[in-house]
Amino acid sequence: MHTLHQRAALRLRATAAPRPALSPARTAGLFALTPLALCLAQSAFAQAAADAPATTTAPQLQEVRINASTEKDMGFAPVEAQTAGKAPMRRLETPQSVSVVTREQMESRQITNVQQALQTVAGVSPVNFGRRGFDDLNIRGFRSTESILVDGLVQSPGMWAKLQPYGYERFEVLKGSASVLYGQVQPGGIVNAVSKRPRKEPLNEVGVEVGSFGQRTLQADVNRPLSESGKTALRINAQVSDADDPTQFVYRKDRWFAPSLSIDLGAQTDLVLFATYSRSEWMRQQGITPYGTLLPNRNGTLSRTLFTGEPAFGVYDVESTTLGYALEHQVSPAMSFRQNVRYETEKGTGNFVSNQALQANQRLQNRSASRQYMDYDLLATDTSLLTRFEALGAKHQLVTGLDLRSGHSLLASRTCSIAALDLFAPAYGVQANCPAALTSDAPGKLTVAGLYAQDQIKFGQGWTALVGLRRDWSTNDIDNRVTRVQTQQKDSATTLSAGLVYEFTPGWAAYGSYGESFLPTSGLAFNGRPFVPETGKQWEAGLKYEAPGGQLTGALAIFDLVRENVTTADPVNTGFSVQTGQQRARGLEVELGADLKNGWKLTSAYTYTQTKVTRDNNAAIVGLPLNLTPRHTLTAWATYKLPQYQRVTLGLGGRYVSEQIGSYPFTLPSYVVADASISYAGENYRLTAGVKNLFNKAYYDGAINANVVSPALPRNFSLGLTYFF
Repeated sequence: MHTLHQRAALRLRATAAPRPALSPARTAGLFALTPLALCLAQSAFAQAAADAPATTTAPQLQEVRINASTEKDMGFAPVEAQTAGKAPMRRLETPQSVSVVTREQMESRQITNVQQALQTVAGVSPVNFGRRGFDDLNIRGFRSTESILVDGLVQSPGMWAKLQPYGYERFEVLKGSASVLYGQVQPGGIVNAVSKRPRKEPLNEVGVEVGSFGQRTLQADVNRPLSESGKTALRINAQVSDADDPTQFVYRKDRWFAPSLSIDLGAQTDLVLFATYSRSEWMRQQGITPYGTLLPNRNGTLSRTLFTGEPAFGVYDVESTTLGYALEHQVSPAMSFRQNVRYETEKGTGNFVSNQALQANQRLQNRSASRQYMDYDLLATDTSLLTRFEALGAKHQLVTGLDLRSGHSLLASRTCSIAALDLFAPAYGVQANCPAALTSDAPGKLTVAGLYAQDQIKFGQGWTALVGLRRDWSTNDIDNRVTRVQTQQKDSATTLSAGLVYEFTPGWAAYGSYGESFLPTSGLAFNGRPFVPETGKQWEAGLKYEAPGGQLTGALAIFDLVRENVTTADPVNTGFSVQTGQQRARGLEVELGADLKNGWKLTSAYTYTQTKVTRDNNAAIVGLPLNLTPRHTLTAWATYKLPQYQRVTLGLGGRYVSEQIGSYPFTLPSYVVADASISYAGENYRLTAGVKNLFNKAYYDGAINANVVSPALPRNFSLGLTYFF
């Protein structure tokens, strides 16, 4: 049995593993496209390095397990990340902002969702659109909800499966335009969730947690080596969670299971197979009207916990599965071949009631009801070569590869009518009238291919350059079975990135970079022409610090990010859109992480963001800030291990968010929220108690449109017990 401290030591010693996927036989054709031919030039460089005279020793490639924890999952001041280069890279030598939330940080804060996990990351606004059932995020002023990747691979477009933080070693946030390595992503940045994978040493735990509003969670993480070397190992993560809500009728149930198996194929090869299964059921609640909450209502003040939906109309019930593998083979001391594959499906139904405009009497809330039917599948592959070599007096770490994606998507729905709700005397049990025919039914098939190359070049004294280039092609076939119109949209794009870092003194580096992104936009203009992809362009400069030993890290960044080809209302043809919109975000971000020997650990961030609509057909909003983009945010979280009682750790932190101005008829007021925790580490167990929103601050952290604001959670408690064996 391991104590908590022994468990931490095991984590720090453990050799992480890669990422995997078993895909169905019908996709065998895609695997035939493995792009070995792409990288013949790399092979030549690697061979040249191998044949070099003895005076130039070939670079020795350490065991690189690209899909596992590069620097484990401990600490508040991580010095490495892999998302910016699809290979382990020092954050100090990366000419772009990349933040890491480790497993230890999440455990110290009792994190239960991705939004909470990213609250301490500069530039990230975990916005709240009510209890929708999945994670909403803004990065650098722009929506990034559909840019949450798992192990470097995009998810299906449905995004209905909410990530369970318990299953991930860490979250890495790469900010700004990032299409060179990841293709079709939103301009603000991406979040890469790095999964737990088998380890060489036994590492087993089971935990239970209870908390406010009926929270009940049972979870387990069991890792068992199956061979003497430990390269063959089985890891199983599982979690069962039920929770109610301060809002009447609202609840959520999650069932999640994730086994993974590493297989010993020799010293030069790593293979991990994995699968996940999740089932979620929840009652969706958008929020409540701003009239009677943020704005005056002639009838009085509304309760923040008022349910504006209809419990009898139904819930969401979504099931998702994934199956995949990660293969890594060391071709030579200077070259590794990697292939990551994941096949996933999401199916389910969703029923929800949304708020429309409030009636003139400010008492009756107009509503609309919708029944949704979702069916998604996606096969995603990423095949690449990682090569290290020396040429022209510089050291290179070159990644070249091919991304392939193919998937089907269906989100059919029925739009139903339902009676208005009396907000001051609500009566439930109202029947909705739904049409027999589907209101929308347009299944699509998406095929994407992307070729990319990115080279990290070290030269001179302390200089590092990072340059990348990508070419993408995508085809989206849509069969609208309501209008009986079939359309095919083909897009292609070339994106590039470039950056330069100068470590002018040990531990201090200055950098500058430029990056591009693109994202296809579905739909047709009035003339029948398909929309061109949205694009993003970002300039960034900054300063980074890393103390010897990595006990203290810091970063300062300034950025200028422009989003082009935004769809706006067609001023001539009602009901159509044109791509004349442009939006801009500028800002400053500061982050600090510390793992101090005196028992203190700290992560903190400050963000200044200035956004505005720079071009739009609606002249009234030109010059206004983008919705849900606070000008200032400040966040901090610290833990302190008591010197007299080494088993006791205290945690305290909070966040300040300035008012959020949008094109709504209201603003969300600024707020300050504090959190606290205390934990006790026994010989083979850990007991943790935490409280969020310590002073029970009533605030709003989101608004999906002008008719709805989303109340944040009031003060809530949690108590957890984890047993290690």
